[in-house]
Amino acid sequence: MPVTGDRGVPLRVVSYNIHTQRDDTAALAAVVRTARPDVVIVQEGPRRFRWRQKSATLAASFGLTVAAGGLPSLGNLLLTSLRVRVRSTACRRYPLTPGRHLRGAAYAECEVGGVRFLLAGSHLSTDPAERPAQAAAFKRELAATTLPVVAGADLNEGPDGLAWRTVADGLTDAAVAMDRADRHTYSCANPRRRIDALFVDPRITVVDYDVVDTPQTRRASDHFPILVDLLLPAAG
Repeated sequence: MPVTGDRGVPLRVVSYNIHTQRDDTAALAAVVRTARPDVVIVQEGPRRFRWRQKSATLAASFGLTVAAGGLPSLGNLLLTSLRVRVRSTACRRYPLTPGRHLRGAAYAECEVGGVRFLLAGSHLSTDPAERPAQAAAFKRELAATTLPVVAGADLNEGPDGLAWRTVADGLTDAAVAMDRADRHTYSCANPRRRIDALFVDPRITVVDYDVVDTPQTRRASDHFPILVDLLLPAAG
């Protein structure tokens, strides 16, 4: 990553649905370590028995530390490198629809290079009747901060969906910014949908965007990871 300069503070982000670590975990760790991210926004991370230990073990396998999430956010997990300072954290749970999975979101106010930002992650329902309300709840938290926002999510729908449009409103879709909205994120076995996204505050510059499709990523999960390089606005 480049050093801090007048243009802004660099931040490398991975957003990744890791399929509850049901696939090749060695490949999963190698994928993230190769990317050398500053932060990783995880969907389908540990959320049940011994979730703290499992989250810490997952973070260590990536060469990172746990910032927020796990059981309190229903498997959404925020991981950071030692370059990133975590100032505060919060977890939210969405209202439960009987017969459906309980879902939520994780948030962390972070600082890097003297610049503060809000890191957030969520995983919305597979049920189209549930998703809009969950998206609205996620969006309320993002809109409540004055900090630049970096938000990753598995939205379980594409850009034409109501939930997607709700979260994206007023934010920059990193794929669109780099003219790569045709890159599908799901599934690794049959890539034909873009249901995973990274949204950032308009004050943040998107430098690069990639959906990492390699033999390792196809073994590591059923989703491809999103890898994005950003420039946070320099502290004035």
